[in-house]
Amino acid sequence: MKDLHARTIRAGVRGFVVLAILIFLPAGTLRYWQGWAFLATFTVCSTALTVYMALYDEKLLERRLRAGPAAETETSQKIIMALVMLGFATFLVFPTLDHRFGWSPVPLYVSIIGDGLIALGYLFIFFVLRENSYAASTIQIADDQKVISTGPYALVRHPMYAGALLLLLGMPLALDSWYGLLGILVIVPALIWRLKDEERFLTRNLPGYAEYTSNVRWRLIPRLF
Repeated sequence: MKDLHARTIRAGVRGFVVLAILIFLPAGTLRYWQGWAFLATFTVCSTALTVYMALYDEKLLERRLRAGPAAETETSQKIIMALVMLGFATFLVFPTLDHRFGWSPVPLYVSIIGDGLIALGYLFIFFVLRENSYAASTIQIADDQKVISTGPYALVRHPMYAGALLLLLGMPLALDSWYGLLGILVIVPALIWRLKDEERFLTRNLPGYAEYTSNVRWRLIPRLF
């Protein structure tokens, strides 16, 4: 087995274990069908995306594996990614505590809609990755990289983050929490900070990116931001 595939499997197993701990430990029980449904949805979608990259774009898979604060080269991005990871953990822990203590339960159909938003977010991210093989988890420039302006990149400059927003909206709902949506107030500013910092880096280092930002006005959501 290729080393890349072995590292991918190890990363997937670690991710599954961390997710399970962050969901069921705060919940204080395994009798939490919303948690299991969320874990199944997240795992199936992320695994399908990973299998696609392993089969059709190993260079992209390699770029996606290098992630987290330690993988970033810019100090600002190390800080941003630490905040994003903390925010993501909060998006898991707080809703499960909400479920445990019954602060703001959601109806069954809303929880299912939350899982649907997660799946929709992953589908959108799939289209982004299919369009842009340079979409690394870190901010970097590949030797042969060029500006991508087709597909979802013709609508917004950062479609990957747009897909992530769908995930973030779906997570607390899937986990049985209305109050968990307040976590958006914590993590979205960090995402906006990251994409603006990314734009400064790309404008300086990627030929044609400044022209692309002039042609595509919206960063994240058409007609809004």
